[in-house]
Amino acid sequence: MNKHSLFDIDGSVLEGGGQILRMALCFSALTRTPVRIRQIRQGRKKPGLAAQHLAGVELLRDMCQGRVNGASLGSTEIEFYPNHIGQGRFCGHVQTAGSISLLLQAALPIAIFAPGPITLDLRGGTNADMAPQVDFLSEIFRPNLERFGASFDFDLLRRGYFPKGGGHCSVAVKPVHSLRPVQLTDAGRVQSFFGWSYVAGSLPIKIAHEMSSGARSILQQIGPGKIDIQVYKESPDVAPEGNCSGIILGCETNTGAILGGSALGGRGKQNGQCGAEAAQEIQSAIQAGACVDRHVQDMVIILMALADGRSRIRTEPLTMHTKTAIYISELMTKAKFNIIENNGQNVVIECDGIGLLNPFQ
Repeated sequence: MNKHSLFDIDGSVLEGGGQILRMALCFSALTRTPVRIRQIRQGRKKPGLAAQHLAGVELLRDMCQGRVNGASLGSTEIEFYPNHIGQGRFCGHVQTAGSISLLLQAALPIAIFAPGPITLDLRGGTNADMAPQVDFLSEIFRPNLERFGASFDFDLLRRGYFPKGGGHCSVAVKPVHSLRPVQLTDAGRVQSFFGWSYVAGSLPIKIAHEMSSGARSILQQIGPGKIDIQVYKESPDVAPEGNCSGIILGCETNTGAILGGSALGGRGKQNGQCGAEAAQEIQSAIQAGACVDRHVQDMVIILMALADGRSRIRTEPLTMHTKTAIYISELMTKAKFNIIENNGQNVVIECDGIGLLNPFQ
């Protein structure tokens, strides 16, 4: 194929970060469209491919038996030539504490449309800043994915924290024939809150208790509903090195909506405040009448674009991540999105998906 027939993507638009790269490569693999991505992560302090992005490029290349030109640390332009999506075991290893969650986000839609079962062997950071914690993907994103008719089995083998990484997860995905469209516009009433507040390494369990009570103080204001937050210290077998603290919260409503919030502890951060921050993310979604929170909001865009029919999801006003996801989805597929604003309080995202079919399932 000559250079001129590559689908050209400017990586500096809108959010200008790694998301454009991940989604463009994902659509490239699914639609077998070769792409050139320029000005990669131009909106970041250190533009170009960081270790986590490079691991993602290599993982997606292997999954679709493709080839890639220009993929090296710091590279701001790559060419990606996909081939047939394979099956079996694929490895995505970030040599730093770069996020495993972002590897999984990029690989999951490809795995869902594979010819047979896929196991993703992922290594890197499990609970990293500037990315969803892996527990958020398994506990909050996964039930939202299941509405579209797909899922994954998640096995956490080892935690990896900043700055060393070294976390290890195994994710098993059974492919589907197609994704079904989702109607999720009635947030309903809060039924229960759940969550996990943890410490690891040499940090005292008291920190986890303080995060949990900070969260409770906000959740109790939201409304009646059972609050079940497990407070624990990671075992040295699962978290052999490094200190970390954090909290992942969820909320289930009587219409089945699952909303989430999360936060990581850190120096100079008050523990109670950390828990409150995570709870405020849920509070914000509930006050908006949203059926998915602002973090899941951008993750469902690719699913809506691929689904077989019209999806409608009520959510908080769009984040820049979501605007970017919609832009790439419309650029690379025939999916059409429509945003219905409701007085700045919430929006309904409508999408006529392309109805991608998996011929092997």
